[in-house]
Amino acid sequence: MDITSYHLEVDGLVAHPRNYTYDQVKSFQNYQKVVKLDCVEGWSVNILWQGVLVKDILNEAQPLLPANTVIFYAVDGYSTSFPLEYLQNNQIIMAYQMNNATLPPERGFPFQLVAESKWGYKWIKWINHIELSNNSSYQGYWESRSYSISSNLNESFLK
Repeated sequence: MDITSYHLEVDGLVAHPRNYTYDQVKSFQNYQKVVKLDCVEGWSVNILWQGVLVKDILNEAQPLLPANTVIFYAVDGYSTSFPLEYLQNNQIIMAYQMNNATLPPERGFPFQLVAESKWGYKWIKWINHIELSNNSSYQGYWESRSYSISSNLNESFLK
C-alpha cells in the first residue's frame, strides 16, 4: 500500500464527516497496552499494541443521535461492526504498532483494530473507512457466514 495516498474516511450518521491521512490519524493521542488476541482456531497471543483510541476519532466526527453501530471497512473489502457504546465506553485502540514495530502488511498496516474481549475475526485489519450507522444488525464478512455479531469471548463465536 502506498501510504502517501492512504485516507481514513469517517462518515455516515455524523455531524462532521472526516477524511484523514495516515499521519493525521497518528497525530491523535497515542496509547499502549498489552492485549490478548484470541482466535477461533484455538490459539491466543499477548501483544503490546500502540495506536489511537477509536472514540477520539468518533468524538471528532460527532456521532448523531440515531447512530448505534460503527461499521469498519478494510481495503480488501472485509467489514465488521460494533455497538457504538462498546467503542465509546472502552479504551479500544486502532493500532499502528505491535511490539514496538510498525504493523507489517500481513498484520494489518496501516491500522488494525484491537477489539478487546472479542474473538479475533472482529480485529479488522487494513482499516480505511469507518461508518456510523443505525443498523444494529449489520452483518460483516464472518457474521454473514453464521458467526456471532457480538463476538464476546465468553460466548460461542457461532450464531
